[in-house]
Order: sequence, then C-alpha cells, then structure tokens
Amino acid sequence: MKANRNYRRYAIREQEDVNPLHAVANLFDVSIVFAVALMVALVSRYKMTEMFSKEDFTVVKNPGKENMEIITRKGNTVSKYMPAGKKGTTSGNGKKVGTAYQLENGEIVYIPDNE
Repeated sequence: MKANRNYRRYAIREQEDVNPLHAVANLFDVSIVFAVALMVALVSRYKMTEMFSKEDFTVVKNPGKENMEIITRKGNTVSKYMPAGKKGTTSGNGKKVGTAYQLENGEIVYIPDNE
C-alpha cells in the first residue's frame, strides 16, 4: 500500500509541471484571430470590398467639400486625386461638356452633351 501512495504523489507532481508559456501562446492565437476579424469588419463597414475585386472603380470621398478626394482603380493601378484650388474657383477658358445630376440616394450621374 505504501508503494501505491508514492506512485500517486509522483503522478500528481508530474501533472503539476506545467509550462507557463502555454497560456501566452494561446493569447497570441486569440489576438491574431481578433485582429483578422477586426480587419474584415472594418472593410465591410466602410464598403471597401471593391478594393479586393478585379473590376475598375471610382470612389469619391467627401463630395463637394474642400477635402474631397477621388480614388480610381484601373487594372492594378490605384490613383488618388485631390482638388488643387479652392471650391468654386476657375481659371482659363473652357466649354460645357455635360451635365451632372445627384440622385436621391446620393449617387452622382454624369451625362455628356452630344455635339
């Protein structure tokens, strides 16, 4: 019976030898999963799924404001355009090339004039 007690003590001591870094590894895995989930949520929230498609697109950020930006993608090239001057200022000579209409949902449609 005494040998059986010693075996139990040895078995308990063997189970107590736990590496404390196992918990850190699990936390690292959880943080990676959280980071990926956060990125997916941000992409879907800000409707940036076009960035991952193969189609060409144009995005207008802050339309009509001074900090307006136009982002276009053609093929594998992404271009960003910002207005050069103040809103409402023009310089040089030009001609009317079309009409732009803003729909109820905020979308802007451009219709070129026929010559």
